[in-house]
Amino acid sequence: MQYVAPRWLPGGNLQTIWAALYGRRVMAPLPPYRRERWTAPDGDFIDVDFLEAKGPGPRPLLVLFHGLEGSSRSHYAEAFAAFALERGWDYAVPHFRGCSGEINLAPRAYHSGDFEEIDWILARLHEGREAIRAVGVSLGGNALMRWAEESGSEASKRVRAVASICAPLDLAAGGTAIGQGFNRLVYTPMFLSTMKPKALAKLAQHPGLFDRDALLAARDLHDFDDVFTAPLHGFRDADDYWRRGSAKPHLHRIEIPALVVNAVNDPFVPAASLPRPGEVGRHVTLWQPAHGGHVGFPLGFPPGHVRGMPERVIAWLADK
Repeated sequence: MQYVAPRWLPGGNLQTIWAALYGRRVMAPLPPYRRERWTAPDGDFIDVDFLEAKGPGPRPLLVLFHGLEGSSRSHYAEAFAAFALERGWDYAVPHFRGCSGEINLAPRAYHSGDFEEIDWILARLHEGREAIRAVGVSLGGNALMRWAEESGSEASKRVRAVASICAPLDLAAGGTAIGQGFNRLVYTPMFLSTMKPKALAKLAQHPGLFDRDALLAARDLHDFDDVFTAPLHGFRDADDYWRRGSAKPHLHRIEIPALVVNAVNDPFVPAASLPRPGEVGRHVTLWQPAHGGHVGFPLGFPPGHVRGMPERVIAWLADK
């Protein structure tokens, strides 16, 4: 796979920000999503958005697990949707809890290592289908790889192949990077501006669930995970969560075709933390282009469109 960034869009930050805010996602309007609400094993709910391709069935299904605070309306989700439909594939975006526009009910949210959540979602999507491929973006990519690692040979009963895009496979390295310098000034406040209100809404549902003052004082993702994410999901603290949730140490355990895509200039994921060929198993393909930013990979024409990455990834998945 090849990727060359436009000359007018240099650097990981510009490639990240342009793609998210201004990049063209689709060449024609997408049809409206059809939403289903599913009851989770613990009695909570998630919302799953579907698009059905035209043509006779049965059709392949592409499942996308979104990133931190993402949704089916994220720029990458719509870009993948467009290419899935062009190929005649159905498309589904399961929303992690609290990310579909309505707060979930249980005293929990979602996290980067939530492979149990991935498992029951894929099990339900698999009912009546055989040709499923799954993509995870950023947080969703790490969670999807954790699922593939934990599932081992059983993963092939659910999906044919998986791909992660710009996943922080070393959560400690990614969490530290996003809390420093330019990242701390721009990206950290952006994420916390939605994460904190959701956490406070969760506290209103379940009084005493965590320390409100400590949450309000959180200034980076480590602080937030220490107060909220880690204890709500069974981890001792943020460091324990980041260690146990990281997919990088276990990539050799994956037994289905897996594509792992990371731009070397991703501002969220330090290049030194990326997996090397000797650290993965024979089923894992690494693609680490020099440029692309974080879930960016904008192309030159139409200016800055973001269809190049989904096109390449779907083409790889289609061969599996």
